[in-house]
Amino acid sequence: MKTAWSGTRAMTIASLAAAALAPYAVQAAQPDDDPDKVARWLDFKDGAFKGRTIDSHGDAVIKLDAPARAADASVVPIAINAQFPQTSAHYIKKIYLFIDENPEPYAGSFEFTPESGLATIETRVRVEDYTFMRAIAETNDGKLYSSVRFVKASGGCSAPADKDDDVAERAAGQVRLQPEGSVVAGKPGVAQVMVRHPNRTGMAMNQITRNYATAYFIRKVSVTYADKPVMTANVNFSISENPNFRFYFVPGASGELKAHIEDTKNKQWDGAVAVNAQPGNAQTSAMK
Repeated sequence: MKTAWSGTRAMTIASLAAAALAPYAVQAAQPDDDPDKVARWLDFKDGAFKGRTIDSHGDAVIKLDAPARAADASVVPIAINAQFPQTSAHYIKKIYLFIDENPEPYAGSFEFTPESGLATIETRVRVEDYTFMRAIAETNDGKLYSSVRFVKASGGCSAPADKDDDVAERAAGQVRLQPEGSVVAGKPGVAQVMVRHPNRTGMAMNQITRNYATAYFIRKVSVTYADKPVMTANVNFSISENPNFRFYFVPGASGELKAHIEDTKNKQWDGAVAVNAQPGNAQTSAMK
């Protein structure tokens, strides 16, 4: 399964979206629908997991938090929370995010390592219609667990941008990377990476030109600490404008946290910050 979108696919997503939605556009999803019988999910499940068993009661492993009704469908906050710490013996290596009723339901994946400390990710997504949203966690022993929530929101992928497309594109690429609060050596600490980018879907009419700008979005974010992988996001336009990811990492006494970002026009940006952690016997509230 490919997670990195080619430039050609990105540029043609607007025309493909209508065709993709057509077979399923009979009515909006409802909270009392059976989440295990949604056609779009079954198609993806069969193609991606090849008949592997997915524990549909996976909240003991991974928990997806999302608002039952979103205030703004183009900026829906979500948190995917691991329920146990990462160790070399047992850890979550990948989380898949699937939004059933989006034009491209597969929103992307997040990869983790034992150095992540905790396989938890927070971000903001677009939601096009009332939908089931799913986080599927794959542990290092190959088992799969899902957490499902229903979100009431509509129009997030086709909502018009409030900025001129050219201006927004010229401003793209500013990266801000920072740990949050005090970090303690050897214990999971929280960090955040933010990227200024229009993250266009290709389905929103420009209110100035009355045309549809081509899809243009961040497709990959790679974060390392002391040159070891911490979190890698392979995502698409379902992530909101100005992508923002909150994650964990395990610092040493000192080291450098780095982020490398790539978009669908093959533009690349980097951010880095030195991290000076408190001694390992200090108290922390990063994990409870």
